[in-house]
Amino acid sequence: MPYLHTKYYYSKDDMPQGLRNLTDGYQILQAHPLFGQLRGEIYAKASHLSRKGAKACVTRSGTVFANPAVLLSADEWAYILAHCLLHHAFGHFDWDRIPQSSEYQPTVWSKACDIYVTRFLADIGFGTPIFADPADEYPIRLNSEEKIYEYLLRTESASFRQSYSCNADQPDMIGVEHPIVYKTNESNPCAAQFTHAILCSVKSTISDASSHGWDESQDTPIRRAADWFLANYPLLGGLAASFQIIENVETCHRLQIHIAAVNAARGEIYANPSCGLNEQEWRFVLAHEYLHAGLQHHRRCQGRDPYLWNIACDYVVNDWLVEMQIGELPREGVLYDEALHGLSAESVYDKIVKEMRKFGKLATFRGYSLGDIFGSSSPHFEGMNRGISLDDFFRNALREGLDYHMTRDRGYLPASLIEEIRALSMPPIPWEVQLAEWFNEQFPPLEKRRSYARPSRRQGSTPDIPRPRCMPLESELKNRTFGVVLDTSGSMSSHEIGLALGAIASYAVSKDVPTVRVVFCDAQAYDAGYLSPEEIAGRVEVKGRGGTILQPAVTLLEEAADFPKDGPILIITDGKIEDRLYVHREHAYLMPKGNRLPFQAKGKVFRFA
Repeated sequence: MPYLHTKYYYSKDDMPQGLRNLTDGYQILQAHPLFGQLRGEIYAKASHLSRKGAKACVTRSGTVFANPAVLLSADEWAYILAHCLLHHAFGHFDWDRIPQSSEYQPTVWSKACDIYVTRFLADIGFGTPIFADPADEYPIRLNSEEKIYEYLLRTESASFRQSYSCNADQPDMIGVEHPIVYKTNESNPCAAQFTHAILCSVKSTISDASSHGWDESQDTPIRRAADWFLANYPLLGGLAASFQIIENVETCHRLQIHIAAVNAARGEIYANPSCGLNEQEWRFVLAHEYLHAGLQHHRRCQGRDPYLWNIACDYVVNDWLVEMQIGELPREGVLYDEALHGLSAESVYDKIVKEMRKFGKLATFRGYSLGDIFGSSSPHFEGMNRGISLDDFFRNALREGLDYHMTRDRGYLPASLIEEIRALSMPPIPWEVQLAEWFNEQFPPLEKRRSYARPSRRQGSTPDIPRPRCMPLESELKNRTFGVVLDTSGSMSSHEIGLALGAIASYAVSKDVPTVRVVFCDAQAYDAGYLSPEEIAGRVEVKGRGGTILQPAVTLLEEAADFPKDGPILIITDGKIEDRLYVHREHAYLMPKGNRLPFQAKGKVFRFA
């Protein structure tokens, strides 16, 4: 931690006001979980400060000189001391941090570092700022010292607008004209200490905010692998900070876990320390489990076989981790196939479900024929206790991690992973909107014409004078229809049938569809003929309620002489179909949320809730 040196010893009552405020500011700095762990020497004297009213400066060696004659509040002194210490922690005196694309200009580099530190302190809200947030004056996209330096060279040259140094007209970095060049096997000790301080600060925050603390007494490969994500990998750092890692052999044996598994609803990752993996292999395994939870694989099963869905997700996640070069592939339990590169989990599932006997015997990180994804979604994330839903928390953690990872150029990320994270970040489209878009594709709006065939008398000023009504031509309405195959088996509830039929009736009216061909089907087909939207919504007598064989109903519509050859078919079912459906024209499925078809659908699938 930083240490404050004073020239003379004073009692609390005899201490000058300026020195007293400086001492109080130092104590605020020392109590902070991040800044209190930085290394550095702070001297309460005005050495190296040539200008009158100068507040503080920091040298190449990491020593901070603060002027106690300047009257500032304790919070302002805490801010200034943190500002100076961060210069050394960020490596602003290091030669390898300075851009080599142009001739080095110390004054411009010092200004760029001041802007960056000021932005950092504004983001975390520490102390009382002595000047405004630079985001108001400089582009916020300049998120590194190097980019700010290049920007200043292009736009401001040697003349600056607002100063972000702790001292007016004097840099607060002393010795930046001669940057430090470390030997090959050396590094900046302050930068390493800052990394450790960030890690400790994150751990402290987790312990305070969650129901599971952070056990500092453990120093195992599993714990070191988890620490690495917190300090070095922002994409998964937010997720890593939120999970409790249970590395207990007895618990893993009881749950039949050979290597690892994740329970997203409980915020727990189970890691078996007896499997003999090293730290690099544990990085791979933990990243694997983090992505399972963050991408909500436990929710996206949607009625699929849970184990085969787990296998499909494993192939996709492991392919990403190999691409990102996170850790090392463990010696066992890894499902990786280059032939599946770039596919989504849904696509991989559709492939492996055709060979269930082969893929049903594979081993995940949990073991043979066992999935490493535990549980289902929970209404609230138990570990955070902030009223935020599990889905929202995971989406936010991954989205913010992705933004930080990309803006700071922290490493390569596969395009398919970026696309999936961004897709999960967007709120899902309601099923009514999706179904409406499908109807728009099938039935484009008609051009309406004025006609006296059915006059309108709705004009209030002249109610007795007939007016022409806007209506489409009868010829255009003749073949404007679609077929509905309604599953009336016993597994379909009356509430689900009513909800689906009500939606279809409303869309038929809005799309100028005068009649709809309806076929009820369970073990056999019952042709209800053409029905108007009003009849569908209120006066349909559902027949059947037996088994589920929908192919006869589809065949009836496709072969009906009075049904248009290009008429689309909407199939309403709960997915519990005994045989595969073969539909040879445009079609779509409407089914309850959480259910799925036992085969790969060629038409679109809409799920209502």
